[in-house]
Amino acid sequence: MSMIRCPGQDTAFWDFSAIYDVKCPKCGEAVEFFKDEPARTCKKCGYEFVNPKMDFGCAAYCKYAEQCLGSLPAELIAEKEVLFKDRLAIEIKKYLGKDFKKISKILKTVKYVEQIIKEEIANPAVIIAAVYFHDITDSVEQNQNTARNILTRLNAKPEMIEEVCNLITLKKDSDDEVSINQKILLDAITLVNIEKNLKKESNKVEKLDEIIEKDLFTNTAKKIAKKSFKRC
Repeated sequence: MSMIRCPGQDTAFWDFSAIYDVKCPKCGEAVEFFKDEPARTCKKCGYEFVNPKMDFGCAAYCKYAEQCLGSLPAELIAEKEVLFKDRLAIEIKKYLGKDFKKISKILKTVKYVEQIIKEEIANPAVIIAAVYFHDITDSVEQNQNTARNILTRLNAKPEMIEEVCNLITLKKDSDDEVSINQKILLDAITLVNIEKNLKKESNKVEKLDEIIEKDLFTNTAKKIAKKSFKRC
């Protein structure tokens, strides 16, 4: 029995645009690509680079991506979640339109999440997705519905969607322990709030140590706060 392939990668669905030349980023030589080739090596200079016209969206979250697309370049594997995050960011910006204040707050929160997860073992894709949706409206239920709609449209796995929706509520787990994903999300939100408050107050450093120890969960977030805000 032959394996059914994704239509985007099945040659039966291709037309004349499936083969094209791309300039090598290093030497400018024309390199011929088939649309399903993740990467090719320039025959002139030997530089290997990712196919710039290939839609790697599914590779950002599909566990079968390597089987479907072949051997993925190392840089692509490292950036799977980044690809998904970028596609999600585009959807959120479309949803929020000209609400630049909310968009700015979300992006700042994502920035802190990315800093924290460099030292904490967690699920970056789920946490970042939760950042985009947790405060997108004034209703938790509407936030969850929006998350389900957009993540489903991006073909995210059902288990990921449910994990994001659960994280949006910011409730404790059944064992009364706060999960590491929740801690990181809450810490990122708190860091944004601290940054905002410090810009408003004249006594910027006063009680900062107390706030850091009381309101932040992870040691990484505490280090970020001490390094960033004590210089304010």
